Amino acid sequence: MEEVSEDVRRELSPGEQLHWWGRPRQGVVFRGSDILLIPFSLLWCGFAVFWEYSVLRMPKADMFFSLWGVPFVVIGLYFVVGRFIAEARERRRTHYAVTSERVLILSGLFRRRVTSLNLRTLSDISLSESRSGEGTITFGNQRPMGLFFGGMAGWPGAERYLGPRFDLVPNAKMVYDIVRKAQLGSSLGA
Repeated sequence: MEEVSEDVRRELSPGEQLHWWGRPRQGVVFRGSDILLIPFSLLWCGFAVFWEYSVLRMPKADMFFSLWGVPFVVIGLYFVVGRFIAEARERRRTHYAVTSERVLILSGLFRRRVTSLNLRTLSDISLSESRSGEGTITFGNQRPMGLFFGGMAGWPGAERYLGPRFDLVPNAKMVYDIVRKAQLGSSLGA
């Protein structure tokens, strides 16, 4: 294992032992839901740009109609390109850790967010793994809107519906086993 990230080291309490730390896959990631989202986003953005272009070409374009399409164009551009960039940037700033006491998720697109889950009180843990071994480990109960936002992690506010998780981690089964072992060790040490 490579040297521990300074972000992770800063969060450790005295005497807390680090069992594992890692990061999600870096760069732009296409998910299964993009099979439907990409064509829809292209249609949305295309129509918004067409609308705005048509209104601006009118000889006596009303100011209201000229401005009406701007937010839809901005949303369309974010939908087509921006969400991939925002998600990649957030994953670049994300670190995961499993310690003798807790699961740590350090992330945040604009400001630092620390999620700390006590191993003793952590109930459900689920693993979703691809053939390559990369996967997502979800902590706690799945939230109802989580299924809707599952492939849209780059959307503002989606994080609150997805819940705490280690997303796109390599060797997900190994990390899952480390969490389960640490959870068992935590309950035995109580």
